[in-house]
Amino acid sequence: MFTPQVCIVLPVTARAQLVAVVANGNSPQKLAVRARILLMLADRVRPSQIARQLALSRNHVHYWMRRYVARGVSGVLRDAPRPGRRKRITPDQVAGIVQATLTTTPPGATHWSTRTMARAQGVSEKTIRNIWQQHGLQPHRVTRFKLSKDPHFVDKLRDVVGLYLQPPEKAVVFCIDEKSGIQALDRTRPVLPLRPGVPERQTHDYIRHGTTCLYAALRVLDGVVFGTCRPKRDTKQFVRFLTSVERATAADQAIHVILDNLSTHKSPPVQRWLRRHPRVHFHFIPTSSSWLNLVERWFGEITRQRIRRGTFESVPALIAAIDDYLQHYNDAPRRFVWTKSADMILDKIARCPKPLNA
Repeated sequence: MFTPQVCIVLPVTARAQLVAVVANGNSPQKLAVRARILLMLADRVRPSQIARQLALSRNHVHYWMRRYVARGVSGVLRDAPRPGRRKRITPDQVAGIVQATLTTTPPGATHWSTRTMARAQGVSEKTIRNIWQQHGLQPHRVTRFKLSKDPHFVDKLRDVVGLYLQPPEKAVVFCIDEKSGIQALDRTRPVLPLRPGVPERQTHDYIRHGTTCLYAALRVLDGVVFGTCRPKRDTKQFVRFLTSVERATAADQAIHVILDNLSTHKSPPVQRWLRRHPRVHFHFIPTSSSWLNLVERWFGEITRQRIRRGTFESVPALIAAIDDYLQHYNDAPRRFVWTKSADMILDKIARCPKPLNA
């Protein structure tokens, strides 16, 4: 009995594409096998022989032959779409997990973790992590805030922000404050230096050698900082610092000083000094609003870069380190630019009572 020859016809472009797949050593093995099957069928090799040569079943060979006839070369070299695994968690469960995260806490703890929430909800930890990430939930984090109760908050805010955004002509704006209680801390053992794969290491215990107070005046125009260390924070030292800042400023310029409501900034000696220097004008920020004073931003820089990880065997060594930082900083000062208007700040503050009263 005559058995018909099984073969397929490959256009020139299709054959070239299949030959390239077989010749490419980076082609996935499954695609190279499919391409060999079609090329051998086009060369009139029987499916049974193809199966033996490629260690496949005849059904496998016939399957890809039918796939080629139905979808062409692109249908053979590309896997068919699959429905994928069905979701194991429903939208109602997701909503329940989000609601539980926002409104409840675990027994005996202040906040949920992925493990405790997974046990409470009967799902995997990875599921909880994915849901929290999708909804922007971070129960492990907490930030701080404080609302000012100053009855003249709006007036002071507009005054200070106005100096930042539209300073007066022929005037210099300074942000002045003190960083008190800076400790000269010395470690009980030498610091172990940084090595590949190992961070710098300090002992957790330390020796206190005393404290100093840093007086600083940030010039808003260019970011230059006038600073000096004094033994303590009091009216006498503050007046001395004001005098040094006033003398360092050109005589034909008015001086506007932004500062907080510390008692030493409003004491009678300071008031007498202001009457003797009429070109100096004080602008007080609202109470509980240190974020309005740009010098506080600079205090964060010197703390992070020089003080927090420093090791000082004496107070003079601490003062020398601060003076050295000031000198290098003022060689290339960084200007801190205020961008928010008073109205934008007030709009944001107006939204705060809503979650507080919920």
